[in-house]
Amino acid sequence: MITREEIIKQTNEALKKEFEFTDEQLVPSAHLKEDLGLDSLDAVDMVVVLEQKFGVTLRQGYDWRSIATLNDLYNFIEKLAHTSNQ
Repeated sequence: MITREEIIKQTNEALKKEFEFTDEQLVPSAHLKEDLGLDSLDAVDMVVVLEQKFGVTLRQGYDWRSIATLNDLYNFIEKLAHTSNQ
């Protein structure tokens, strides 16, 4: 089972590679839109990158508007990863 620390590490690595963020930008409280400047097209790219990274489908029946910060994203991936392993 993947740990939360590994989820954070892999998510941040994927976001740094895709969007050229720095470690300093990728703090749990960072807002995806306001702090990181991600728009709706970037969100689609982010979903695709994270699906490939974790081998899961992130889009199924989920309201993405409820994910505002990186911490929200980590929580969602952690929940999804744990339910897909059961």
